[in-house]
Amino acid sequence: MTNLVYLSKEKVREVEKELNELKTNGRKQMAERIAEARSHGDLSENAEYDAAKEEQGLLELKISKLEELLSRARVIDLSNMPKDQAHILSTLTVKNLNNAKTFKYTLVSPEEADLEKGKIAISSPVGQALMGVKVGQVVQAKVPAGLIKFEILNLE
Repeated sequence: MTNLVYLSKEKVREVEKELNELKTNGRKQMAERIAEARSHGDLSENAEYDAAKEEQGLLELKISKLEELLSRARVIDLSNMPKDQAHILSTLTVKNLNNAKTFKYTLVSPEEADLEKGKIAISSPVGQALMGVKVGQVVQAKVPAGLIKFEILNLE
């Protein structure tokens, strides 16, 4: 069975753009590099040719992985989601009760997670703890460093 991947519209567009770029310009540049390396003579002793062919294999692998991701992707429909409860693509303002710092997180699929941008995976310990919460609730997440308690300040 194929595992579905839930992505935002923006992420789907980003992956489609990258895939298109790799299939057009990436393949064209790779073909030029292989032709250039081939023109250098004996292929059995041509390290440049071998390296270009290996890069071509990696390019094709990346293309197939992106195609596979898109084939499993489903765009998240927020119209059916509850407004008062955290769900995928919710943005929460939380207060870490262990250190009194406030953070803003957006709950996303693992494929979109980027902690530097405040996007945390719903499959992570913190993401799992925040799923389904409401404003005012206090929840705790078990992380490698121990337990973190969060108070939910705002939900968008």
